[in-house]
Amino acid sequence: MKPIEIEKLQAYIDQFANEPVYIHLETTNGAYAQHFDSNAYNVGAYIRNASITFLQGKVVEQDLSYRIGLKHEIGWIYAEGLTDYEFTEEGQLLIAGHDREGRLMVTLEISRQPFAY
Repeated sequence: MKPIEIEKLQAYIDQFANEPVYIHLETTNGAYAQHFDSNAYNVGAYIRNASITFLQGKVVEQDLSYRIGLKHEIGWIYAEGLTDYEFTEEGQLLIAGHDREGRLMVTLEISRQPFAY
C-alpha cells in the first residue's frame, strides 16, 4: 500500500461508479483495546461482499487522513481515517487507515468480483 494521492484514488473510485460492485468495510480499534486501557471499549464493524451500485464516490481530505463516501440510490456508505491505498492486479481497490503505530483501524475495499473469504 502507498499513501493516498487524492487525484489518483479518486480516478480509481470513479471507475467503479454506476455498476454493481462488492464492498468490504471493516473497522476496529483492536480486539485488545480494553486489555491495554480498562476504560476503552472494544468496537468494530464488518461487512463483506455487500453488493451495491454507487452513483458517486468522493474522497475528501480530513485532517491527517481521508474520508470516502459512496452515494447509492437510497443512502451512503462512508469510511474515514483512511491513509493508504492499493489497486491490485485483480482489479480490486483496497483502501485502509492505519494508526501511528501502523495498526489497521479501518478498511474499505471495492471489487467487481466477490472477495475471497
